[in-house]
Amino acid sequence: MSKELKTITINEKSETTFKERLWVIIPVVLLVGLISTLVYNHHAEFSWNGLIAGFNQEFLIFFCIGVFAQLVDGTLGMGYGATSTSFLLAYGIPPAISSTGVHVAEMFTTGASAISHHRFGNINKKLVRHLLIPGVLGSIAGAYLLSDVIDGNAIKPFIAVYMIGLAIIIIRKAMQKNIIKKKTKRLNILASFGGFMDAVGGGGWGPIVTSTLLGRGRNPRYTIGSVNAAEFAVAFASGVTFMLFGGIQGWQVIIGLILGGVIAAPIAAILVNRIKRKPMMILVGVLIIVLSLKTLSKLL
Repeated sequence: MSKELKTITINEKSETTFKERLWVIIPVVLLVGLISTLVYNHHAEFSWNGLIAGFNQEFLIFFCIGVFAQLVDGTLGMGYGATSTSFLLAYGIPPAISSTGVHVAEMFTTGASAISHHRFGNINKKLVRHLLIPGVLGSIAGAYLLSDVIDGNAIKPFIAVYMIGLAIIIIRKAMQKNIIKKKTKRLNILASFGGFMDAVGGGGWGPIVTSTLLGRGRNPRYTIGSVNAAEFAVAFASGVTFMLFGGIQGWQVIIGLILGGVIAAPIAAILVNRIKRKPMMILVGVLIIVLSLKTLSKLL
């Protein structure tokens, strides 16, 4: 091989390596910047006395909720917001604090989840690129509207009914011996809708986007990994928007959810590779139906 060809090969490898590292570098830089900003603006809560005062029995409950919600989301590609919010509300945390806590915590847990899925090779980068920008724009619009214009509870029944329909499709396809993969058109519209509903309804990116893609016969492992990777950008955008317009409340809730979710993220990424397609799809469908019926029962 000539020197010119060797040089070209080395340059191509270096460029590929750098692009691969960006999938880890970008989330890490954004999270470090976010932590620095939060500590600077809320130094009293992050002081030694503030942290010691926060570690009590309630904190352990929030931590366990964070672990469970992230295991659900990381292995099934959905359910973090719906799971954690339902547990927090059942425990007696006010809706405003629950919503803020979940969205801020998701900025960290989805970052850890994206890095973990990249580490274990669960990501289809082309799919992530199609979902990323539309999802971010939809989440910003939804967070802004929820902060100033509309009531998120008003549209939750429609989201719940839509999710039940998707769940039935997923379960029916899981029962089929041969699932025919169909091309998913208009991914940008799907991502925008998922990001918008996630911000407005307190959850929905996974159930809407992952359910639709799995219902079209896509591979669960790469679908879940890719949707989780794109969710980091979606959660970060909506979280920043909520912080700008609504501020931050409930530090015990936030820190508990963050620590629990970050610890559970790599475990969930490993479990994705070990769960078979059929039981995974059935479990996804059942989870969506249960959560959606719970939402409808509370509203009715």
